[in-house]
Amino acid sequence: MVVVELKRDKTPRDIVAQVLDYASWVKNLSHDRIREIAGERLGENSSLEEAFQKKFGTELPDILNQDHRMFIVSSKLDSSTERIVNYLSDYSRINAVTFSYFKKHDKEYLARVFLVEPGLVDVKSRSLKKRSYLTQEELKEIADTNGVGELYSKLVDGLRDFFDERHPTTSSLAFQGIQEGKRNTIFSLIPGESDANAGLKFQLWINRFCKYFNVERQKLDSLLPADKVEKPFWRSTTPDQSGYEGFF
Repeated sequence: MVVVELKRDKTPRDIVAQVLDYASWVKNLSHDRIREIAGERLGENSSLEEAFQKKFGTELPDILNQDHRMFIVSSKLDSSTERIVNYLSDYSRINAVTFSYFKKHDKEYLARVFLVEPGLVDVKSRSLKKRSYLTQEELKEIADTNGVGELYSKLVDGLRDFFDERHPTTSSLAFQGIQEGKRNTIFSLIPGESDANAGLKFQLWINRFCKYFNVERQKLDSLLPADKVEKPFWRSTTPDQSGYEGFF
C-alpha cells in the first residue's frame, strides 16, 4: 500500500505528521476494506481485481497490506521537512519527491528528484527488525486472549501436514497450496475476530479447497458449520475467489 500526499507548493513541516497519520490508518485496513474502498472509487463497471489485472497483467494477491510506504510530493521542501524525512527514513519507508515543470517550444517536461534514493529506503527498511505482519506466536496469544486458544492450537497442529505452506498476515494465519504453479490461500484462521461465545473465525475459498483436496462441493458443505455464510466478495469476483466464512 502506498500513501501519497500531494502539495503543489512548498511543504510545511506539519505535512509529515499528516502523512504519518494517514499511514497509521492504512496499516490496519483489512483485505475486504481495501477492496470496498477501491470499489467505491472504481464505480459499478469495475472491481479492484479487474483494475489490478488490467494494470499489472497478473491477479490481485490473496494477501494485501503486509507493508506500506509513504511519499510526500511537492514543488519544494523546506529544510525542516527534509530533516524529518531523512530521519524517519531510517525507521520507515518514507520519502519525499520534488518536481519541476519546464516547457520548451511545444514540448513539456516534468522532472522529479527523490530526497532519499529509493533503493536506499528499501535497504534501510529491510535492515530493521520491524514488520507489519504478526508472528505465529502473536496470533496464538491473540487466540488465547479471545478465549479460543485451545481450539486454535488444535486446528493449527491438525492442519500442519495438509497444506504446502502456512503464512501469518496482519490478522490471520493463511494456509496455502500450490495450484497451477501459483501459491493460493485456501483456508484462513482469524483469531482477532473470534471470541469464546461465537467461536474461532475461519475463511475458506470453495473452488480452491475442492480442487486441492479433490472433494465435491456437497461433501465440503456437509463438513462445515451449518451457520456458515458465503463470503461477501466484491461484485464481479471470479468463482475461484468465492468462499465461506464462519466460526468453529
